[in-house]
Amino acid sequence: MNKQTAGIHHITSFVRDPQENVDFYSGVLGLRMVKKTINFDAPEVYHLYFGNEMGSPGTAMTFFPSPGSRIGQVGGGQVGYTSFAVPSGTFAFWEERLAKFGVETKKNERFGETFLQFKDPDGLQLEIVEREEGKASQWSFGGVSAEKAIKGFAGAQLYSVNPAKTMDTLTNVLGLTKVGEENGLVRFRSIGDIGNVIDINAEPMGWGAGGAGTVHHIAWRAKNDDDHKNWRVHVEQGGFHPTPIVDRQYFNALYFREQGGILFEIATDTPGFDNDEPFEHLGEKLQLPAWYEKHRQLIEDNLIPIEVRVLKEDR
Repeated sequence: MNKQTAGIHHITSFVRDPQENVDFYSGVLGLRMVKKTINFDAPEVYHLYFGNEMGSPGTAMTFFPSPGSRIGQVGGGQVGYTSFAVPSGTFAFWEERLAKFGVETKKNERFGETFLQFKDPDGLQLEIVEREEGKASQWSFGGVSAEKAIKGFAGAQLYSVNPAKTMDTLTNVLGLTKVGEENGLVRFRSIGDIGNVIDINAEPMGWGAGGAGTVHHIAWRAKNDDDHKNWRVHVEQGGFHPTPIVDRQYFNALYFREQGGILFEIATDTPGFDNDEPFEHLGEKLQLPAWYEKHRQLIEDNLIPIEVRVLKEDR
């Protein structure tokens, strides 16, 4: 069975303070909070989703905020950098915007592209790069107009403890194509036009440690439920032991850890984040799966209230 993912579906990370998380990703980066729900496996913790106007596959950055949690160490077995794509001609805007909010940046050149690298309040490593490809966002918020808004993921930089094995998985399981190699990095590309460029270290990297400021997993796209079932068979045929398919309300998911230590997920493009609330009100109300509704009051009482707000620098 030959399979090719279109690219990244979403990336999920650990952070500490939920309001700080909302202020940075919506207030500073201008992303829409498209879903406010809980970690289905730990209902005392929010699961927050940010993306374009719909949180479309290839745009969704998601978080488990846990106040007081330990700080992790970025390293092998993780996504090292999460890369965002912005429209051509907006690099200077983003450089100035991040400076306005006191976010330190540095420029990095690789494979003929310039990346603006920075960290979120928990130390999560991020970067912005201009890309022509990919559908423009329709979302405006604060000081970020739709014309300058983040489109979604440009891709990611993977930190592998066994890059040869990870690269084999990228090509022979996920169907990515190797397109370049320079300065200790190898570049792969998927068939999609967003979330489609993956860079990986050519030499093994020491293990990182999970915690706030690190990525929990990276998810790859499956078209629909039927395609997803085929993916599970395909992953098993690749020598892995994927989890059973799990209903995450907005997509179905399966997980496996590749041999470079990184937790991979495969997630369906359907049904999407308007599955349980209308487009106009995405992210406004705490959404719970049916099996948690009877505990709503207890869950809401245990969560820190949060709001999407325009920050003072943009008022």
